[in-house]
Amino acid sequence: MAQTRNQLRVVGGRFRGRRLPFPDQPGLRPTADRVRETLFNWLTPVIAGARCLDAFAGSGALGFEAASRGASEVVMLERATPVVRQLRANAQSLGAAEIAIHQTDALEWLTRVAPAPFDLIFLDPPFAEGLLAPAIERLTANGWLGAETRVYLEAPIQTGFPPLPPDWELIRDKTAGQVRFGLALVLGPGTNDEHSGD
Repeated sequence: MAQTRNQLRVVGGRFRGRRLPFPDQPGLRPTADRVRETLFNWLTPVIAGARCLDAFAGSGALGFEAASRGASEVVMLERATPVVRQLRANAQSLGAAEIAIHQTDALEWLTRVAPAPFDLIFLDPPFAEGLLAPAIERLTANGWLGAETRVYLEAPIQTGFPPLPPDWELIRDKTAGQVRFGLALVLGPGTNDEHSGD
């Protein structure tokens, strides 16, 4: 029964309507269909051909949706073994060769791997773990952002978003149920070199 209940639906694009299973895992909650629909309406002008990072992939709802809607590359990061196993099975069942799945801690990966800027980054970490602020810090400090990179943020309403870097502009901001979600645009090159070394 759990396998039937734990399914997400791809909302739009070439995989529209496909249902993908995901395992029970603490803190794993797929981004709701209507939130994804709103988000990808915002992203319509930029999603085709985009290079995307799904930093806390979980069920893969955001990454699979991005691939479905024409992203050229989707990198998914996830540390839990059963979740990674299901992500890989789902990517294979879709025939989505543009998706690369890495079993890793996202914060560690963002520090260790040689950076290449992404066009679009999804930050939807487990709410209880306080990962949004350190993820933003590593993205900004380590060269993962280009001018006009877009960063999706999702957080509980009661805590909201952490302070954003000065060269980020929150261009969309909405709530749905107990969730706040928004889209930030990086206005500069995404580095703070001029501020380093006080």
